[in-house]
Amino acid sequence: MSSSTLVSLVMSVYNAENSIDNSILSLLNQTYENIEILIMNDGSTDKTSDKLTEYEKKHSSIRIFENTKNIGLTKSLNILIHAANGEYIARQDADDISYPSRIAKQVTVINKNNLNFCSSRAIKNNKNSHIPGLSFYLPTKLLLRYKNPFIHGTLMIRRKDLLSIGLYDEDYYYSQDYKLISDLIYMGYRYKVIREPLYVLNMENNISTNNRDKQAFYADKIKKINRSRFK
Repeated sequence: MSSSTLVSLVMSVYNAENSIDNSILSLLNQTYENIEILIMNDGSTDKTSDKLTEYEKKHSSIRIFENTKNIGLTKSLNILIHAANGEYIARQDADDISYPSRIAKQVTVINKNNLNFCSSRAIKNNKNSHIPGLSFYLPTKLLLRYKNPFIHGTLMIRRKDLLSIGLYDEDYYYSQDYKLISDLIYMGYRYKVIREPLYVLNMENNISTNNRDKQAFYADKIKKINRSRFK
């Protein structure tokens, strides 16, 4: 599927030599043709840098950025968004996989419904179960009081809306997606969560599971804010 609307896929990578190939290939194999792929190597110490260099040499759609030291996901994503040329920004994590039709379907949904952003459900890695599960059918504002019901890696949003809201809040080293989504919905931005899974989500040995306590600290701050916002 070709389109005049450029989509910028942004990914930050840290020591992902074992998963980065499948993740990048899932983006290169998208049915939607008009994409650029911006990847931040966030101070990796394994062979991630070598792999990224090879992909950049072979594919004109890939642009690699380098942090000399690890600065975290929030700041890395903001750097990539500033450098992006696309009308839409789409997320991807280095240990996850996007289905080939993901970008095409999300662009269609946003355009058809005049939305600001959308996300989708996912399949848990190595399991035949959807995430979110039953909570998908509950009111979003209710869920936001207790957790983030959105899968960050499936986010697609208009770049102008990200800029208008101030990008990711750099006061949140973790749970930056929970903060962003909460702010967008509180401010009335239009959205949709696609029922169909368009993404394979790794839930083992990732940034959230490896930093559970720190993740919970920032998430608890957002929950407190949301319980006042979404009564």
